[in-house]
Amino acid sequence: MRILVIGATGLLGTEIVRLLSRDHEVIGASRKGPALTVDISDKASIVAMYRQAGAPDAVICVAGTAKFAPLDVLADEDFAFSLANKLMGQINLVRCAPQAVKPGGSITLTSGVLALHPIPGGAAVSVVNAGVDAFVRAAALELAGKLRVNAVSPGWVSETLQAMGRDPDEGVPAAVVAQAYRKCVVEDITGQVVSAALSPQ
Repeated sequence: MRILVIGATGLLGTEIVRLLSRDHEVIGASRKGPALTVDISDKASIVAMYRQAGAPDAVICVAGTAKFAPLDVLADEDFAFSLANKLMGQINLVRCAPQAVKPGGSITLTSGVLALHPIPGGAAVSVVNAGVDAFVRAAALELAGKLRVNAVSPGWVSETLQAMGRDPDEGVPAAVVAQAYRKCVVEDITGQVVSAALSPQ
């Protein structure tokens, strides 16, 4: 398969590319290259990326961000940024996909643990992650027979926790999280939110 990985140069993206490159042709995309350049908050950039990618069999997105800050600090602009980036950016990847991804292909988005287990400071992130989960379930119904749509909820990644000075054992290693994305690509599932903690090691 030809698999387009968006966010390919990040922590998770690097592991996903490494894992999938063993058996598939992987095309990387990110804000700063080095292969394809894309800004998922810009729909025109998404369309241009798809045109350059040339009809992949599968798309994985580990790009997108949302503002983490206390509720009384979050401004309208912070919510607007979060919604436009990680939520609408990923929604637009799916909306543009029927004309760009091979029929029967798959798209895997990224949500996160804060959708179900919020923490102080994570209000905007929780809204975005829950929105991604809900969108995947709804979009899968409308795209049935055309494209498969799933999401991975990575939880806390060990390497990220370590960089924050926290115990990495409280998270899941990036290489294990990558397996959850592989599951969404190779297994015949759709409308699912896959927990990385439950993926095979």
